[in-house]
Amino acid sequence: MDRNADAPWSEFDPEVYVDNNYRTPLEVDLKIVRLLRDHFSRCFAAAAPRSARGVDVGAGANLYPALSMLPWCEKILLLEYAPPNVAYLERQTAPGGLDATWDAFWEELCQAPAYRGIDPHTEVGQIVRVERANLFDLNGQRRWDVGTMFFVADSMSEDAEEFRQGVHCFMNALDASAPFAVAFMKQSQGYQVGEHRYPAYPVDAHRARQSLQPYAAELEIHDLRHTVRPGHEGILLALGRRNSAGGSS
Repeated sequence: MDRNADAPWSEFDPEVYVDNNYRTPLEVDLKIVRLLRDHFSRCFAAAAPRSARGVDVGAGANLYPALSMLPWCEKILLLEYAPPNVAYLERQTAPGGLDATWDAFWEELCQAPAYRGIDPHTEVGQIVRVERANLFDLNGQRRWDVGTMFFVADSMSEDAEEFRQGVHCFMNALDASAPFAVAFMKQSQGYQVGEHRYPAYPVDAHRARQSLQPYAAELEIHDLRHTVRPGHEGILLALGRRNSAGGSS
């Protein structure tokens, strides 16, 4: 069994990952972005703009979760462990560094009023910062008002306990009532990035709900039956709000 510590994170190639997944937008990712847009727009309908602190845990080489939080956040932190991904994110979040790959995702977000009038190529460089951190080190030490975690707890280890601990640490990084979005690869058997193989824990809709329900005041799970590579059965997107106490121990 491969655990998180066994994976070759220092060899992760973000450019290959972006080429495989985001350079040409996949329909499932555009659908996810629309669901994120509508979820956060609903949750923040009565909130003051730029009043929240946001976090994307295990950001990897994916900027669209951070973009989805942009209208409501005064600061967004991208937490990432793999050094090559940290370097990629630092380039993307430098002033003027966000490249055109992410424009198609922003166009989907701009179908909602809150996103219009924002220039992500300027705003990302002003409010988004990157920090190298291990998901397991969070565990309630810091709290955010909104958070995302995409393809992390399920895509770092084959161990069920590490999967559960990853979800626990993310959810305990959120304040009560914080909107959240979590994505899992459904029934993943692991994945290849360049020359290296990375572990995964097979999650279905039941396991996703079971892992998140103790922490959620609201929870809806979208079972998106799109496959993007061999070795999985689709994508699960969980949207909700953090409850006030559950799962905090």
